[in-house]
Amino acid sequence: MDIEALGWVITLEPGEILGPGMFLALVVALLSGYPVAFGLGGVAVVFAALAMALGVIDASFLAALPQRIFGIMGNLTLLAIPAFVFMGAMLEQSGIAERLLETMGRLMGRLRGGLALAVVIVGTVLAATTGVIAATVTTMGLISLPAMLRAGYDKSLATGVIAASGTLGQIIPPSIVLVVLGDQLGVPVGELFVGSLIPGLLMSGAFALYVVVISALRPELAPPLDTTGLPPLTASGLVHVLAAPLILILLVLGSIFFGIATPTEAGVLGAVGAMALAAAQGGFSRAALRQVSDSTVRTTAMVIAILIGSTAFSLVFRGVGGDVLISELLLQLPGGRTGFLAVSMLVIFALGFFIDFFEIA
Repeated sequence: MDIEALGWVITLEPGEILGPGMFLALVVALLSGYPVAFGLGGVAVVFAALAMALGVIDASFLAALPQRIFGIMGNLTLLAIPAFVFMGAMLEQSGIAERLLETMGRLMGRLRGGLALAVVIVGTVLAATTGVIAATVTTMGLISLPAMLRAGYDKSLATGVIAASGTLGQIIPPSIVLVVLGDQLGVPVGELFVGSLIPGLLMSGAFALYVVVISALRPELAPPLDTTGLPPLTASGLVHVLAAPLILILLVLGSIFFGIATPTEAGVLGAVGAMALAAAQGGFSRAALRQVSDSTVRTTAMVIAILIGSTAFSLVFRGVGGDVLISELLLQLPGGRTGFLAVSMLVIFALGFFIDFFEIA
């Protein structure tokens, strides 16, 4: 096909159009709001048929797809996903997370901005137990937001603190985001957990520092909590509420960091420990177990479906030469490694406005 523009004639073979066309079709599918897993798979099917019709690939090339899918299903690293999701959902369903939020709110509520600080601290703790953003944000939003609004907090500050603290579940281990990232990059998940701990805590500290500064500069945005009529908070009650999740976090992360257990084994330990804590505090029941299991299956199925769809897309994309096109484009960026890193971060930042991390990965 000849394309004439400004006196120049560019000749493109039919097969060379499939790579850019496949990429553009994926962008349209993502922005359309259609489920990402089916968008990835659907684009792969359509362009695989076009590529075979044009003679770019043959049916034998697609024979690798079942092997890739079975490779995903048999990947032991990905077993950590349902384990960590189950652990966080059980802590939320059993009421442990709710009691933690209430206790920290009462402990720090007398300070100006204390409720917001409590949300940041509890968000950090929940991030180290759930690994799922939706669970953390939902829990803190339902419990903390009404209390902050009743105390006279500014709506923007209250919702912003909850949303920001909820995102800590992406980076603070154990995070299912890091499990998926490790699988995609072929990097040990345990090393990602160790490497992400300090950046995650730095983000948490930055959120807390912002709350302290904004509360001092504009005290009307975050008034102290009126604790009149509330029962006094005892040291034993504080230890009782805080000890359970902290011990579970230390067991799970400590076993990974010291090489005692793999992330998958630590996830199973965390799931069993969450059930034990829920039973010890009277929050374990058949109904709770059913709801937690349902939430775990839904989240895990979503992640695995996206991985299968992305595997099909990447196989066809490579078959039509799309990987060569992308690699040449990235290698020709100005600035070498710095330019590549800047463009990569910019692209991920822009995609984050529209789609979740699993789709980006």
